[in-house]
Amino acid sequence: MSKIAVIGAGYAGISTASYLAKAGHEVIVFEKNATLGGRSRQFSTDNGYVFDMGPSWYWMPDIFERYFSDFGVNVSDLYDLKLLSPSFDVVYGLKDTMHVPENFQELCDLFESIEKGSAVQLKKFMEEAEFKYKIGVNELIYKPANSLTEFMTPEVMKGVIRLQVFSSFSKHVRKFFTHPKLITLMEFPVLFLGAMPQDTPALYSLMNYAGLKLGTWYPDGGFGKVIDGMVKVAEQVGVTFKVNSAVQAINIEKSLATSITVNGETILFDAVVASADYHHVEDKLLPETYRNYSSNYWAKKTFAPSSLIYYLGVNKRIKNLNHHTLFFDEDLTQHAKEIYKNPQWPSKPLFYACCPSVTDSHVAPEGHENLFLLMPLAPGLTDTEEMREKYFMQMMQRLEKQVGEEILPHIDYKKSFCVQDFINDYNSYKGNAYGLANTLAQTAIFKPKIRNKKVNNLFYTGQLTVPGPGVPPSLISGKIAANELLKQLIP
Repeated sequence: MSKIAVIGAGYAGISTASYLAKAGHEVIVFEKNATLGGRSRQFSTDNGYVFDMGPSWYWMPDIFERYFSDFGVNVSDLYDLKLLSPSFDVVYGLKDTMHVPENFQELCDLFESIEKGSAVQLKKFMEEAEFKYKIGVNELIYKPANSLTEFMTPEVMKGVIRLQVFSSFSKHVRKFFTHPKLITLMEFPVLFLGAMPQDTPALYSLMNYAGLKLGTWYPDGGFGKVIDGMVKVAEQVGVTFKVNSAVQAINIEKSLATSITVNGETILFDAVVASADYHHVEDKLLPETYRNYSSNYWAKKTFAPSSLIYYLGVNKRIKNLNHHTLFFDEDLTQHAKEIYKNPQWPSKPLFYACCPSVTDSHVAPEGHENLFLLMPLAPGLTDTEEMREKYFMQMMQRLEKQVGEEILPHIDYKKSFCVQDFINDYNSYKGNAYGLANTLAQTAIFKPKIRNKKVNNLFYTGQLTVPGPGVPPSLISGKIAANELLKQLIP
């Protein structure tokens, strides 16, 4: 039995630790913050609100089921899932809102009402997207991406043209639809992947299948319940968690990580898995000679956006607001350029509003609402209270117009989170929120490697390595890292 340190208690860290402990090893997870969950932490207020700090879209439920089933547990044993209907709303302008239905036939009917012939096109699009999803989940995303040969399975090679790895997502969507509303709806999921649709491989239409066909779900009690479930499973297989435990160094002897320094104390280990920010681990915890990548390497990478987030408590119920609302009433391309091409605070931002209290009575006092506002923005921007407040007022004014009532005078809790908070809380490179953008040049074998090339028992996991950003990929990344380490530990 080996003694293994895992740095960071987000999805990937807890996942890695659980698989390693299940295999019979002693695993200790060190978390710098006071609570577990990484970007998926929750916090409660004195006046009765419970806020998810990060993820709010529960897509790809099969990945969660597969994860928990590896430990002999069903999702239903740990938390209750609700299928949202409508799945989400898209605001195109004042009194111009699309309610995206959960039922696929109703979605086809909606498309047809907007663009003649688009129902048939949507079904064709989804057939291709389903093929990509099934190949992706079964053949691609559980690979460590050490070499291209891993992906040369019979199923992948047979369908390589249909996978459209080298085609543009934006061009792919426009082969099926011409109406701007439908194009916007189909392109929005790639925002979760952190790149402009033009620069994202058409392979990722699998996300449309995940979101529009498999449904948008919500874990009752919030995403914190998913973390609670993961921690429960981890502890059952023997994982130990240490909070308020910032790792200060990974100590190397003869190309082996022999110990870590935590809060000034040196603790011996046989192996280390870092699920903290990859760049931070290499830049701050390792001597330069043992790093996989230079500072110049990271500077040239395309990162997914950061975010300006507001957590708001409202002391009344809000009419005309569903669980998820995307405000696409400004130009998507312009906002994307101000994230990726010419980084700056956006001139006319898109944003997202989440109101989980519409679905869940546990997250706000009776008669109140729980509001989460998120505006994507370029990482690395100068983050000031004045800028936060400026964009808060812009978002609130548009939200109030949309719902047709005042909200600002009824706010009884308000907290913001932005670039500097991502840096402070997660050591996030330039304050990015989601990791590396899933461009072709940063997909699979082109992502930072799971294994340290110079330290034989040091591995990495999380959204800056394979398979990429998002909650389901982070669960998978933990499994991949654990499996790669286990190959070394078990002859």
